[in-house]
Amino acid sequence: MSASQSAYIEELSKCVKCGSCKALCPTYDKEALEAMGSRGRLMLIRGLLTGELNPSPLLNERIFSCILCGACKGLCPLGVDIPEAIYHGRALLEKSDKRRKRLRSLVRFSAKWPELSYKMLRMGQRMLLPVFTKKGLIPFTPEIPHKSLRGRDQVYKVSKRKGRVAVFAGCSVNYIMPQIGESLIHVLRKMDYEVILPKGEVCCGAPLRGLGLEEEAVALAKKNLQIFSRLKVDAILSLCPTCTLTLKSDYKKMTGQGLENVMDVSVFFNEKLAAAGSINKTAVYHDPCHLQYGLGVTKEPRELVKKAGITLVDSGETGCCGFGGLFCVSYRDISEGLLRERAEAYARSKADTVVTSCPGCM
Repeated sequence: MSASQSAYIEELSKCVKCGSCKALCPTYDKEALEAMGSRGRLMLIRGLLTGELNPSPLLNERIFSCILCGACKGLCPLGVDIPEAIYHGRALLEKSDKRRKRLRSLVRFSAKWPELSYKMLRMGQRMLLPVFTKKGLIPFTPEIPHKSLRGRDQVYKVSKRKGRVAVFAGCSVNYIMPQIGESLIHVLRKMDYEVILPKGEVCCGAPLRGLGLEEEAVALAKKNLQIFSRLKVDAILSLCPTCTLTLKSDYKKMTGQGLENVMDVSVFFNEKLAAAGSINKTAVYHDPCHLQYGLGVTKEPRELVKKAGITLVDSGETGCCGFGGLFCVSYRDISEGLLRERAEAYARSKADTVVTSCPGCM
C-alpha cells in the first residue's frame, strides 16, 4: 500500500458516520440510497482502499455519480475533505471504468489540442452537435462563436494605469462564451487596469480530474502555475468558479502550490465599483456551487447586482442547477431533475431575469 493510500485511509477513518454531509447532497436528494450520498461514498472508497471492495461497474457508478458540488465538505464536523476523497477514489477506479472510456478520450484530446478541437466543433456544429444532443451525449447544443477570446491581443493597455491584472480565461469562456470575457476586459480597462491574457494558458484540469485522470490534471496544473505565478499583477481574475477554486485550492493539494492571488471577479469588483442609477428590473441570483461552497462567496455577487441598480428578489431556495461539468453527460436524469427544481423555484419568484456568475450554470 502506498503512503498516499495510507494517508487517505487515515483521513477517511475520521468519519464517525454522523450523516451531516448528506443534508445538502443533491444526488442523495434525488435518489435516497446510502451509496448516492456523501457518507456512503466515503465508506465505499475506504473499502476500496483497504481491499474489502474490488472495482466493479456498480462501484464505479456510485463514485462517479457525485456531482462534486462541495456542499458536503463544510458540513463535516471533523473536517474530512470529501471532494478530495472522491477525486482520489476516481483516480483508483479510472482503469476499470469502461462506461466513460470514450468521454475520457474526448477530454484528453480536447485538453491536448484545444485549438484543433475548437475548429472541429466550429466545422461540425450544424451537423454533429445536434446529433450528439439527440443521443444524449451532450445536454444541449451550444452555439460555437466565430472567434475565441484568447488568440487576440494578449495585453490590453490603458493610458493612465491604476493597476495590472491577469485573466484566466478558462475553456468555457474562451471557446463558448467569449463575449463574457470581452465584457470583463472592457470594464477593467474603463477602470484603468491593464489586462493580460498570458500565452500558454491551458485547461485548469478540473474536467480531467473529475474523470480520474489525476496525472494529466497535475501536468496541466504545473503548466498554469509556471505561467501565472511569474506574473507581476494585482490579481488573477477568473469568470469561472470551478477554475478559481481549482487554481486557488485544488492546485495546493495536487502539487503543493496554489495561486493565492486568484479570485472571482465579484470579489475584485465589489469594493471598486460605485452604485449606478436605478433600473426598473428585478432579478433572482443563482449561487454556483463552487463559488458558494468552495470559495465561500455569496455576498459580493448580490452586492454587484444591487449596485447595477437592479432589485434582487429572494427565491427562498438555493441549490445545484444540475450541470456539474461532465456530470450532466453521465447522469442526465438527475441533472435535468435538479435543473427543473431550480427553474421552477426561480419562475415562482416572478423576477424579470436570473443572474448567475458561472458559465456552466448559465
